[in-house]
Amino acid sequence: MANLGADIDPDRLAERVLLGDVRAASRMISLIEADDSIAARAALRLAPGAGRARVLGVTGPPGVGKSTLVRGLIACYRKRDLSVGVLAVDPSSPFSKGALLGDRIRMGAHGLDQGVFIRSMASRGNLGGIATATPAAIRVLDAMGFDRIIVETVGVGQSEVAVASAADCTIVVLMPGAGDVVQALKAGVMEIGDVFVVNKADRAGAAETQLQIQTMLQLRSGDGDDPTVLMTRADQGEGVDEVVNAAEARLTGS
Repeated sequence: MANLGADIDPDRLAERVLLGDVRAASRMISLIEADDSIAARAALRLAPGAGRARVLGVTGPPGVGKSTLVRGLIACYRKRDLSVGVLAVDPSSPFSKGALLGDRIRMGAHGLDQGVFIRSMASRGNLGGIATATPAAIRVLDAMGFDRIIVETVGVGQSEVAVASAADCTIVVLMPGAGDVVQALKAGVMEIGDVFVVNKADRAGAAETQLQIQTMLQLRSGDGDDPTVLMTRADQGEGVDEVVNAAEARLTGS
């Protein structure tokens, strides 16, 4: 593999990232995705700026509105004057192996906000719901000084739970009429969520889906610390503030 960072001084690249340089961060993430040796050397210089951000994972089956909810989360956090970095893991192109960029396009309304950084990452066939390079990319955004980092997974199945190990709080998104999906995910994704969201709550069966999830979670935990189950209409912004409040309670312990 060619050394894509051959013309880059790792000290200078890391310094620019620590100063919040978006182009430098994008370059470093590209190098990380390419498994370029210079990225590993540059990443070592990021330690002084890391460890402050809080990471939210947003996961769930395809079609439940994860990207729409993430767009709403960004808006809510910006209203609270918190900066947001987003890593949206998209399916890989079968030809180039790069990200198909669907999530970044859907979040384009925030593209000109200097307090928001949105980056698509190709899953490259990784079965954990996130890309292999995602944890290292999180460290880059952390070093840049973002207050909150949101990782949106590829539409996941039962075993794709890697986001939980990368996030401080995991939000699982479902939708009404997903009873069979809930059953299928029970042994996997349903076990990692801190906050559950029934999106598209204007559809029939929303209350029943919420009750079904609550019942399953009560059987799961048994420790009195049941995850929160909320309903949203993310496309209308309804209920998104409540999701942020629930996530923040998990992140800050308040």
